[in-house]
Amino acid sequence: MNINLLNEIEINTLRNAIESADNIVITCHKSPDGDALGSSLAWYDFLTTCLKKNVSVVVPDAFPDFLRWLPHVEKVVRHDKHPEKVNELFDSANLVFCLDYNTASRVEEMKDALEACKAPKIMIDHHLNPSMETLLCISNPAISSTSEIVFRLIWQMNYFDAIEKHCAVAIYCGMMTDTGGFTYNSSYPEIFFIISQLLTKGFDKDKIYRNVYNNYSAWAIRFRGYMMCQKLNVLDDFHASYFAITREDMDNFHFTKGDAEGLVNEPLKIKGMKLSIALREDSLKENTILVSLRSVDNFPCNEMAAQFYNGGGHLNASGGRLNCTIEEAVNITRRAIEHYAHLLK
Repeated sequence: MNINLLNEIEINTLRNAIESADNIVITCHKSPDGDALGSSLAWYDFLTTCLKKNVSVVVPDAFPDFLRWLPHVEKVVRHDKHPEKVNELFDSANLVFCLDYNTASRVEEMKDALEACKAPKIMIDHHLNPSMETLLCISNPAISSTSEIVFRLIWQMNYFDAIEKHCAVAIYCGMMTDTGGFTYNSSYPEIFFIISQLLTKGFDKDKIYRNVYNNYSAWAIRFRGYMMCQKLNVLDDFHASYFAITREDMDNFHFTKGDAEGLVNEPLKIKGMKLSIALREDSLKENTILVSLRSVDNFPCNEMAAQFYNGGGHLNASGGRLNCTIEEAVNITRRAIEHYAHLLK
């Protein structure tokens, strides 16, 4: 099975850039999810273990607690906690990898430091419309995850036999989380060929699932139950639903980052449901609403996210952001659902 992504010129550009770099920095987007962190740590493991490079991983801010078991996670440097250290790493970098984001704005508060870095940049991503100046743009929205792209690059560079368990675990975690446990954007043979190869490295995929999805606090479980029981709005005529998480809700249930992870998927378990939208007030920024959208079949979450939520993403999984109150966000959501009624009914 041919899973190569790059042509000969591109793969040589990648090889030469890595070979000539003494200090490499790996970056990912704000609020790193399983794919952003998994792909970054897998690429870190590959570059350090197989290619013996000096590599740092920097992220804009915190990631969910349920990812803290990932191999090498202790090596990650947070910009919000250590901006001076991050700036030093960028200043000394010969090469920067931009993983799981398509534009510098996705790193938010780290954007100035990233753009000030004079080192050449290579993008490895699977989101639409990449818009960064790079030495090499490895972008393929048809692929499940950035972690899958990382696997394909390692494979094409003929290093798969050399990678070890830690690298395989991080890749699998990223692929699993960005497909909702392989329930969307994963219906093509290549992804399961890749999984079969990863499993030869001897890890327990069921344990990875438990680490991610069965790792909530008692307060988080109560929070999730409360949201589905008291806050879920089901619009039967539109086969759609939405819920809004307020700061008060989060305070009442001792919310920590990651407690709402995957909650937007729950309403899709309702018979006939085609679309689920989650709204959440930012815990720090006023009038900032984080939006997650999930759908089934051919409903275009990415189009709705772009049109109504200043966002984008994939057909069945997208996100966005609004600068308004939670009440205004709810009104926008109802208008968005009504606008797409012809595809939902």
